Amino acid sequence: MTLIATRPDPGDARPYTFPDLQRVTVAGGTVIGAHLPGQALASAMLLLDAGAAREADGREGTATVLAKSLEEGTEKRDSAAYALALESLGAELAPGVDWDTFRAGVSAPVPQLLDAVRLAAEAVRTPRLDVADVTRVRDDEVTALRMDWAQPGPRADAALRADLFGAAERFGRPMHGDPTSVAAVTVDDVLAFHRAWLRRPGVLLVAGDLSTLDLKALGEAAFAGTSGEPLAVEPPLGVPLRDERRILLVDRPGSVQSTLRIGHRSPERATPDYVSMTLAATVLGGAFTSRLNHLIREVKGYSYGIRGSYAMSRRFGRFEVAAGVQTAVTAPAIVDTIGEIARTQETGVTEDELAVARSWRAGQLSVEMQTPGSIVGALSTLVVHGLPDDYYTTLRSQYLETSLAEVSDAAARHLHPHALTLVVEGDAAVIRDELVAAKIGEVVDAEI
Repeated sequence: MTLIATRPDPGDARPYTFPDLQRVTVAGGTVIGAHLPGQALASAMLLLDAGAAREADGREGTATVLAKSLEEGTEKRDSAAYALALESLGAELAPGVDWDTFRAGVSAPVPQLLDAVRLAAEAVRTPRLDVADVTRVRDDEVTALRMDWAQPGPRADAALRADLFGAAERFGRPMHGDPTSVAAVTVDDVLAFHRAWLRRPGVLLVAGDLSTLDLKALGEAAFAGTSGEPLAVEPPLGVPLRDERRILLVDRPGSVQSTLRIGHRSPERATPDYVSMTLAATVLGGAFTSRLNHLIREVKGYSYGIRGSYAMSRRFGRFEVAAGVQTAVTAPAIVDTIGEIARTQETGVTEDELAVARSWRAGQLSVEMQTPGSIVGALSTLVVHGLPDDYYTTLRSQYLETSLAEVSDAAARHLHPHALTLVVEGDAAVIRDELVAAKIGEVVDAEI
């Protein structure tokens, strides 16, 4: 046996090319197709402006219950018949909800995609929504949420969101609801949400070998029986900031660690500063080699890992740091975290750090865009956030070419260490006095 002592050198990077796009307007909706020559599997996504932001107060989670009820049958087929119809095509339905959209994705071999889109549209436009089925789906979701909320994290997330966006506002409450709000969802709520929002045409996104796909026929299948004009896009919420830091304490008696959620508001996804902000956040907390992870995990040993990043939707964004630290070092871990955020905001990043962030982000983008499903997901970003068709064509070069000055300037303008809300979920009896003594900010009990 021969052992090779040195690793082989990497080959030359292959050029990254986003697929060519085609657009067709049909039956009141729009079809956007990405051409993947020779790709035997195709993906499609029906995208509707019916996200969680459309839900009624006190009924957060309605859209999620509806999405999870779609495979329980349609007006034409019961759940077993619908499942068999999908399986006969080698297809899979994937409904979901985010802040901005209600979506139903489907993948199938190219020759079967038209029939698969018909089935997806059948589920979205004419779901059975039987009382017993919807009630069971809702109850299952409540059980899952109760189990999730019994763990560290969800209450801290909810406390941070409520403080940043206002507990009385929809964006200030969890996207998929909480155990109480979902338990309050009725079958009538689900039916009303469906009637109000899922009967508009929307947008159909397709990725596959378009030489063998008829985009017009796909659109006619997706938009059949629909009506209504596209909804007006509401403006961004802006970036109001606190005048000073505050600490929200979520009591978890007996906890051996403290769960940290630290953040402030930021611009929406369509901001021109997206690339420079993302690179700055990657240096600060977005990778294993980041400043925060190096200090909090490697140097101090306070945590198994800590991450910081921007999360952005169509109307708002937020910067957030998340970690779990040992209870005994809660206060110093927070002090050090704030210190790294402040250092990055004040002095920017170094060329060596930026080189790593550039390479990682550009490489990750190329790796992520390997399947029809990922291409469809990228198309949804273009549609939801109003980005140009050539956005992904230039994004990789932007990651590689954005200058040190631009990234440091983004850190200076979009990191706000003095306006942070710091949520600490842990044993209040043990950590309260230390948090007060650290003089990081006012300590108050969170109402969660």
